[in-house]
Amino acid sequence: MTDQQFPEHLGALADLHGVATAYWSAEGDRVQVPAATVRAALAAMGVEAHDEQQAAQALAAHRDAAAQRLVPRSHVLRPGRPITYDLPVGELDAVAIHLEDGEVRELAVERPLPLPDDLPKGYHEVRGRRGDREDVGVLIVAPIRCPVPADRQWGWMTQLYQLRSGHSWGMGDAADLRVLAERSARELGAGFVVCNPLHAVTPVPPIEPSPYFPSSRRFLNPLYLRIEEIPELEGLGEDDRARVEELAAKARALNAEDRIDYDAVWSLKREALGLLHQAPRSPERAAELEAFVREQGRGLLDFATFSALAELHGEPWQQWPADLQHPDSPAVRAFRDEHPERVDLHLWLQWLTDEQLARAQDAAVEAGMPLGCVHDLAVGVDPGGADAWALQDELATGVSVGAPPDAFNQRGQDWRQPPLRPDRLIDTGFRPLRDMLRSVLAHAGGVRIDHVLGLFRLYWIPPDAPPDQGTYVRYPAEDLLAVLALEAERAGAVVVGEDLGTVEDGVRERLWDSGVLGSRVLYFQWEKDGEGVASHDYPELAMASVNTHDLPTAAAWWRDEQLRLQQELGLVGEGRSIDDLRADAARNRDRMVALLHREGCIGDDADDAELIRGMHAFLARTRSRLVAAAPADAVGDLRQPNLPGTIDEYPNWRLPLARPLGEESEGADADGHAHELVTLEGLLDDQGTHALARLLADR
Repeated sequence: MTDQQFPEHLGALADLHGVATAYWSAEGDRVQVPAATVRAALAAMGVEAHDEQQAAQALAAHRDAAAQRLVPRSHVLRPGRPITYDLPVGELDAVAIHLEDGEVRELAVERPLPLPDDLPKGYHEVRGRRGDREDVGVLIVAPIRCPVPADRQWGWMTQLYQLRSGHSWGMGDAADLRVLAERSARELGAGFVVCNPLHAVTPVPPIEPSPYFPSSRRFLNPLYLRIEEIPELEGLGEDDRARVEELAAKARALNAEDRIDYDAVWSLKREALGLLHQAPRSPERAAELEAFVREQGRGLLDFATFSALAELHGEPWQQWPADLQHPDSPAVRAFRDEHPERVDLHLWLQWLTDEQLARAQDAAVEAGMPLGCVHDLAVGVDPGGADAWALQDELATGVSVGAPPDAFNQRGQDWRQPPLRPDRLIDTGFRPLRDMLRSVLAHAGGVRIDHVLGLFRLYWIPPDAPPDQGTYVRYPAEDLLAVLALEAERAGAVVVGEDLGTVEDGVRERLWDSGVLGSRVLYFQWEKDGEGVASHDYPELAMASVNTHDLPTAAAWWRDEQLRLQQELGLVGEGRSIDDLRADAARNRDRMVALLHREGCIGDDADDAELIRGMHAFLARTRSRLVAAAPADAVGDLRQPNLPGTIDEYPNWRLPLARPLGEESEGADADGHAHELVTLEGLLDDQGTHALARLLADR
């Protein structure tokens, strides 16, 4: 929206680029955006507007450039929509559509240009020619909707690193994912496993523990490799094989620790992988690796180069020698030529990780899961990581993404991640999004998109500014939804959007129209009168769950564990006393008990275990196509994976699965939190797990 108080040209320029000069807060108040914030957002898109004269010049330059285009840079066509293509300038000499399969269709030059009504779905090129000049635009023909689950089903929403088995090297891995899916399908009647993001990390210590702050969203994290399932192990010499066995013994000893030590895991796996990389490959496997590298193209080569450079120069890349700070530089090309083995190692690691995740998905489907693995897609990337280096021309590196102040975060949030530029998405035919979705869906029955509202708008924060000094920047949502539908249809996958938080009017309906399932978290489902939302009022196109990775486990929710931690760590928000927050929590518990009792999910005087089962019995009654349960809730774990607002104050993303032992247990701390670690085998053999699964499978 353009505010009248804004200078005329700056406001018009902001509106043209989707930068809000004012927005509505979560409480319904109108927030005026500082002019400096608007200028910073425009500058991050390469538009300088320090004063009105410069803004007027930028506005005129933008309009002139658009008028000179022979064909639009990107155009999306969906069945049931008008099939015309507006050419912004006068007559062309020729125009043709070059289809993905190589077919060329010459078109009569008219305005507006009528498009054939039988174009196949896909990414095509429109080439317009006038004289010696030719412009190329991307024409995307996409389905109306993403595939949706045919039947109601339940599954796990898991943090894979937590699920250590007897064979794990200190953290859950791809083979553990395969076992979880196979046994959950055959023994528990589960239809899917939602997994935390398995995005790549920068392969140098300290390893980033958060799966939501990755180095790359397109490529994979080799920490999840199961070393013993790498075929090259058979080709090792006797001494090297003995060394791998020594490393395995050290790594499995980490399974007894109460924290996941990513640095130790990577140190052991990195040495083993270095030995395996030198082992001979069969001609068949060498050909498969070559084909994989060729198919992945320039993106994989850039990622492998970044990883090799990071091993030498560390992270972030902004501190590397200046001539290595862009992937197209001659120095980077020279590095690749001089260090082919270093680069090849990271190409090989991506191939291995891709293989093992493919095996997990194949096993899940063969065991009877309709969806199998559903992979999580993080909202952004580490500004010092691989994507920010390789895609720096597509990212708004001068700003970061976050959230404005609200009742839960009164100062707002800065997620420290650079957003994709909406203008560059259009210019490139949405290639960064296409590549990322294709990778995440390569071996999956679905994708869960963290903060799916980012398809519509993201909150940009200028450098060195507090979160409350940001503004929203709008994205071409209809086009992004079209790309999402096309990639999901090609993969035969469902899409779940994490649509929590402040949601604009009409956004959820637009997502549902596109076949994107919403998220319904039991903790947040309250009517305006304070009563819990009835099970029959849950939407059908949704994934319902008790909680998420950022919220207390079910056992912790009933005990106010998050509030205890927030008070202990000094995280209680301004303006609210701890007594007020405890009173709010008590009211929520009373409302939850009333809801569960009204729905017939619990009896009178239910204990904690019965209350947790009652929550899941309630979810089983809802209309939602997908219901997700957390392994932590199956075993009564009190420790949530991530406590928002903390980094090192709380062991975020480093807690393995555990079962509380009770206040009288030996070794209990002051809060009665003695516990024992639970392995993957222990989870799947646990009576509580089977009881919870029966509740959900019978839905």
